[in-house]
Amino acid sequence: MGIIDSIINFLQTGGAFIYPIALVLVIGLAITIERWLYLSSALRRNRKAFSLLQDSLKKGDLAAISQYAKEHSAPVLDVLQSGIARLSSVKRREDVEYAMEETMMEYMLRLEKRTPFLAILANVATLLGLLGTIMGLIAAFSAVANADPAEKANLLSASISVAMNTTAFGLITAIPLILFHSVLMGKTAAIADSLEMAGIKLLNSLSFGQSSDEKRS
Repeated sequence: MGIIDSIINFLQTGGAFIYPIALVLVIGLAITIERWLYLSSALRRNRKAFSLLQDSLKKGDLAAISQYAKEHSAPVLDVLQSGIARLSSVKRREDVEYAMEETMMEYMLRLEKRTPFLAILANVATLLGLLGTIMGLIAAFSAVANADPAEKANLLSASISVAMNTTAFGLITAIPLILFHSVLMGKTAAIADSLEMAGIKLLNSLSFGQSSDEKRS
């Protein structure tokens, strides 16, 4: 209970700016949890699908890839399926590549959704902490100006301590949010890399198949 009491006392003595910073922290944690669950699920499904389709991608077995994509759900499968679907109407490598890039861009919008807000919230928390400290110091010096000379030192010391709590809480909020932002961006980059790798492997297998057909003819 001592730790809980210390936290409650810290929040109660931090001034009015503690509450908006706390709100920023709650919003940031909610975004982090939601994005972590979504990206972890997408990354896990991607890795599973990619490992199972390694041989099919090397052989250019479009039927096997298409069948697996119909039975399972993963970003990499949708990317591959978009390229295979485009093959039914066109035969150029560029057209297939454009189709997969379009699907990749759609997925990137979903993957990066709300993650940039964490960096913004971290900056907002820091600035709110500094603003709260400045406003607290202004109030402290104003109060000291009219206080009894014997009490000025103690009053000023207590007021500065309270004012500095907002800066401390702002940094306590901002630092984890920046770390969470970096971790989520790393997960997003890993998924994006897997999408690009799968697309390149499919294109290379198609190019190999086309070149073999040309040599035979």
